[in-house]
Amino acid sequence: MQEAITITEQPVSVSVPAGYSFTLRCRAQGRSPLQYQWFCQHQSDCRLIPGATNQDLPIIAEQTQLYTCRVNDLHRNAVFSDWVKVEVHQCVARGLPPRLWQGEPVIVLNPQEQRVEVGQPLQLQCAAMGVPAPSYQWYHNGNPLEQQKRKKLWITHSRVSDSGTYLCCASNSHGEHWSSAVDVHIGPCGSGKFFATGKIALLVGNNRYQHHPNLMAPVRDVFELRHLLEHLGFQVVSLLDLNKAEMATAVAQFLQLLGKGVYAVFYYAGHGYEHLGRNYMVPVDAPQPYAPENCISVQRILQKMQQQQTALNIILLDTCRKWYNSGRALSQVQPLEPWGNTVYGYSTSEDAEAYELQDGEFSSGIFMKYLKKHILQEKKVTHMLEDVLEDIGRDPLVTGKQVMEIKHTLKEARSLTDPICASGAGAERWGHGQELPSRTVTFPCGARAQLRFLRLFSNLMFVCAKPLPPLAHITEPQLLLHQLETDAVAIQRESCLDHVETLLASVYKREELDCIFQLCALQKIQTDVVLQLDLHYTQPSTNQRTCESLQTTLQKSLLRQFVCQRKDSQPAPARVCPQGAPGLGTEPKGSLGTGSGHSLPSSSPSTFSSEPEENDESELALPGPGQGRP
Repeated sequence: MQEAITITEQPVSVSVPAGYSFTLRCRAQGRSPLQYQWFCQHQSDCRLIPGATNQDLPIIAEQTQLYTCRVNDLHRNAVFSDWVKVEVHQCVARGLPPRLWQGEPVIVLNPQEQRVEVGQPLQLQCAAMGVPAPSYQWYHNGNPLEQQKRKKLWITHSRVSDSGTYLCCASNSHGEHWSSAVDVHIGPCGSGKFFATGKIALLVGNNRYQHHPNLMAPVRDVFELRHLLEHLGFQVVSLLDLNKAEMATAVAQFLQLLGKGVYAVFYYAGHGYEHLGRNYMVPVDAPQPYAPENCISVQRILQKMQQQQTALNIILLDTCRKWYNSGRALSQVQPLEPWGNTVYGYSTSEDAEAYELQDGEFSSGIFMKYLKKHILQEKKVTHMLEDVLEDIGRDPLVTGKQVMEIKHTLKEARSLTDPICASGAGAERWGHGQELPSRTVTFPCGARAQLRFLRLFSNLMFVCAKPLPPLAHITEPQLLLHQLETDAVAIQRESCLDHVETLLASVYKREELDCIFQLCALQKIQTDVVLQLDLHYTQPSTNQRTCESLQTTLQKSLLRQFVCQRKDSQPAPARVCPQGAPGLGTEPKGSLGTGSGHSLPSSSPSTFSSEPEENDESELALPGPGQGRP
């Protein structure tokens, strides 16, 4: 028997922004004229909508409510339509929905990365607008979860196997829209609030300049910061004295290894300048005066760091910020995205200089003197830097001369001490192979010696030779290391840093350093390096001094594993110098001298003119095919 009233078109649920205008529709058929009446329900209150007696109900979205339509005929027959939900999103991003929106799904709430302990509940949430309202499907590691078809994904008791990547697809009759993918970590890392998927740092210290005054503090500052960051779990590459091509290559490889959730630290100590809020680093080959194409833009580096979806970006600049050419136009650098994950730590304030403390062979920047005091603190990184700022402000040596400045958009209380829950191999690649394996060599007389390779910086290492017992058949052994001079490899003593041996002695025992050989600028090596080890000893039977020699080859691929030359850079010989080679001079003990590029106002002013122009360099590019990774 035919029903007295049949609804032929049910109203549909919608999900729209506040203020959006739309229409609910209901259609029915009957054997006599039909009448319509719409009702709404908000929370537990169901009420008739006055005047809503048409098939169509126009609505301006104000709040989330339920709606239904009653249809009746003249014979008191009545039916109700399905209840439908009008979901109203009060806050959506600017520009949503699109101007010509046709009702296709638009994601307005993406799930957030989670870490929970085993057995605890896991909840992820996604929301989308759409007309009709979208349906949802959650995916785990690319596989659909048949029981997870709502906006909220809920797992009551999480297991380790629930770890992985999640995303949600919102779809309706007009199409589909996918949420961003998020990582979920289930396990022991769930005890804290924040964590890093990796910690990666690039430290650059430029000391020996070709056309500008040399510096002393960056060597020690980079050395000490490297060890502090490694203590915090960072994989660190530390480099000294880079030209522009080498700096660009190192930065590009650093950027390539960043990823989602990584904590990234970039530190630079050396000559620098500022122009209209842009900061520039000066490579060791920059001419005098600086030209636009000779410097590296810090803001461009930070833009690239943000594009890698890092969880924390820290830029530490231990350089001067004097202004130059203030009348020139600002270089084209796009504004940073408002992701709330960026921290700038400037060693000095705008239009000011940074200074270093010099005491004989020891030298350290004022900024690093106090940074190393606080960097291991378990507190929000901006609060840690505020402690550094306050200590610098209390130092009588720089009162009125140097004041640290902090700029940040950090919206979460992330700390450098946060734990690591690794999700990839990037960090291992960046820090892999810091030490070359030791070698044992045997001389014709039967005596043995061990060669160790001690890398103080990623592009500076020492080769150490030590005789091994027993030595009963020879007396008074003495080992000497030197490089075989060839046309392809020139010895450039002036490039070696004499006082780095003090840093070496602070790490290794003195008895291990009797015979050492410094190998500098490893990024410039183009051929294998051949070292000769001479053993001088006395034969007890004849009481005569004898010398025997062995050669060992260091492959360039191992020496240059952290910084590979760009194809467009000019090859240069390896820089090798024996122990005791002339190095940087030192100022009188206890003096307060130049720091990262400029002298104290109370000192004699420098006579050189340094007026860099604005840098409009092209954006830093990631390494292309064949350029490799560190």
